Amino acid sequence: MTALSNLVRPDRYPRSSRYDPAWLLDLDMGPNPLWLLEDLARDLDLRPGMRVLDLGSGKGATSVFLAREYGAEVVAADWWIAPEDAAAVFAEAGVGDLVQAVRAEAHALPFEEDSFDAVVSVDAFEYFGTADSYLPHLVRFLRPGGQLGMATPAMTREVRELGAIPPHIKKVVGWEAIAWHTAEWWRFQWQITELVDVTSARLQQDAWRDWLLWARAGAEHRPDGRRVNQPVIDMLLADGGEFLSFALLTARKK
Repeated sequence: MTALSNLVRPDRYPRSSRYDPAWLLDLDMGPNPLWLLEDLARDLDLRPGMRVLDLGSGKGATSVFLAREYGAEVVAADWWIAPEDAAAVFAEAGVGDLVQAVRAEAHALPFEEDSFDAVVSVDAFEYFGTADSYLPHLVRFLRPGGQLGMATPAMTREVRELGAIPPHIKKVVGWEAIAWHTAEWWRFQWQITELVDVTSARLQQDAWRDWLLWARAGAEHRPDGRRVNQPVIDMLLADGGEFLSFALLTARKK
């Protein structure tokens, strides 16, 4: 077994396991996005023909997955990736007719209100969604009853409760870890607005192990992989699941 082959896990992620892990690593902008999305989608009701905003879509892997696996009509919105680069990924994957690439900043979304059946965000919400005012901004673009799903790096305990970022995390992540909240923090943050009903809020099972498999595969696959991924591998091994996880949240707009 190689580190790359360890990313094929049909027992736990049957849909994701149909995708070439090398293809996915070439689109790397964070820990295995298809595992996160497949797990998150278990708490959503995604159906063919739904108009879905993939917010913080990166190089496009999650948008391909939403189109292929659920038959969604996807708007892939990202601030850092050029739309023409993402569009090339969609065309090559055979979903160019279902996915539209858009350059958009999360606080200035260029869409009409009530225009999406669902908004999905995988490994991006921590960069823009922690502000108290963000969810009220975002739900404007959801139709009544529309669904919101988000997967984001998380902590098992709040940094505020700990009093400091654990040293092994601070060494690699720095101050960004203060945006890695618990699932219950996110539940309260969303529910208190009274704009949505939170339908699930949980930490992903063995998230740190999944992340470790991804980092090891990245270290093996890319020319600079060892340099980039070894600090993350060391952090995860030091943590052993004590603090690091991923939070999966879903909600419906009232």
